[in-house]
Amino acid sequence: MSQPEPAATPSPVLALEEVNKSFGNVRALRGVSLSLYRGEAHAIAGENGAGKSTLIKVLAGVHAPDAGTVRLDGSPVGFSGPADARDAGIAVIYQEPTLFADLSIAENIFMGRQPRRSLGRIDHSAVREATAALMRRLGVELDPDRPARGLSIADQQIVEIAKALSFDARVLIMDEPTAALTGTETARLFSVVDALRAEGAAVLFISHRLGEIFELCQRVTILRDGALVATEALDGLTEDDLVRRMVGRDLEELYPKEDTTPGPSALTVRRLTREGVFHDVSFEVRRGEIVALAGLVGAGRSEVVQAVFGVDRADAGEVEVGGRKLKSNSPTAAMDAGVALVPEDRRQRGLVMEMSIERNIALTGLDRLGKGGVVRRALERGRAADWAVRLQLKYNQLSDTVGVLSGGNQQKVVLAKWLATEPGVLIVDEPTRGIDVGTKAEVHRLLTGLAADGIAVLMVSSDLPEVLGMADRVLVMHEGRLVAEIPRAEATEESVMAAATGRGSKEAA
Repeated sequence: MSQPEPAATPSPVLALEEVNKSFGNVRALRGVSLSLYRGEAHAIAGENGAGKSTLIKVLAGVHAPDAGTVRLDGSPVGFSGPADARDAGIAVIYQEPTLFADLSIAENIFMGRQPRRSLGRIDHSAVREATAALMRRLGVELDPDRPARGLSIADQQIVEIAKALSFDARVLIMDEPTAALTGTETARLFSVVDALRAEGAAVLFISHRLGEIFELCQRVTILRDGALVATEALDGLTEDDLVRRMVGRDLEELYPKEDTTPGPSALTVRRLTREGVFHDVSFEVRRGEIVALAGLVGAGRSEVVQAVFGVDRADAGEVEVGGRKLKSNSPTAAMDAGVALVPEDRRQRGLVMEMSIERNIALTGLDRLGKGGVVRRALERGRAADWAVRLQLKYNQLSDTVGVLSGGNQQKVVLAKWLATEPGVLIVDEPTRGIDVGTKAEVHRLLTGLAADGIAVLMVSSDLPEVLGMADRVLVMHEGRLVAEIPRAEATEESVMAAATGRGSKEAA
């Protein structure tokens, strides 16, 4: 009796073979190989600077490899640009949204691909209907005619996802797609990904949230310093195993919070209100403590801290710094009083992407780096070099544009820019969004050290373990109101989420 033929090994839909890529003296990829199969979700894990973004851009046609081969359905391909990769069925959702602010959601999704009527006119009705269908598929309610300007980061990411889905891609590459999404939005996205996989699509998934990797993916490829560490099935691995492979060592405690004795009040907010956004918000932050402002996306957390700093207008209420009333709606007055704000959107509000690393770090202190409006380059470079060492910044040259840095290193530049002002009150909005576990631990140690030095830290975070691990007190917002103040000893996932969802709260002091 003849033996049955062994099952044929499926061929990858997309593969890299021994790919190398360098930028000047920096070797971003060193002999990396990867195979991606139909119907699988495959994770890429590694610290910032490990080569994940470069790998994505090689697959997306943004960068051509210096050596090695990219194969699609087994055949070598050479993409001359992103349009070639897109036409081959590869869609990419990047970490940072890149929408045209003055165009509608529908126009952003179908830019350059609008259906036409007779005589070549754009069929706007068809564009709107197609966009509405995509939004229904994602389970969200966004008006196709709404301008992209003013959308939250979460909504911008939803638009990027819809844009990728509109291509009916065979390969979907997702770079931190959930960084600004709520748990409900993430679950909805994962259900869409599972449906795409069931249809035969291959998904390449990059996330610094290790729990998401284990929830969504079947295999993981780990990169370190541009080189391949391993490709393994996730079944049987633990998060500790994955972290150890990523950083090459046992990770120290991720939340190195030290007990401190808070000093006098450094920041006092009284009845701060912005009509239609947040109402009657009052709290204080004392010297030497870390206070977390928690809540779901859209609760008004970022809007409150932007009003405290004076970036956004407040209709009522007052802010005191060190017992002195702060002039309303004036970032300059806030800075003069010793307040610093590290914003949520580092690319749009925290950095000037076309400027150098050293110039970005110097922006908050130009008046102290020269005279008569002329900046002394030696002082500027010295300031940048000092902070680069203190924050363990990874870069090629300080004169490089900040846009070439990884996300985690860009975040360090934003921190350096504001810490150089020697603030008494540091406001950080999503300080570890989109950065790897190793850099996250460094940022946490930095915040702990600043609090130990007597700085008052107000931290907005959607990362609940970060809130619980770092905060001395947790302030919880729900639908524009401060609904709970929970001391560290009593803060749990259940108590914070109950308040954040309006299911129960303790009255804020």
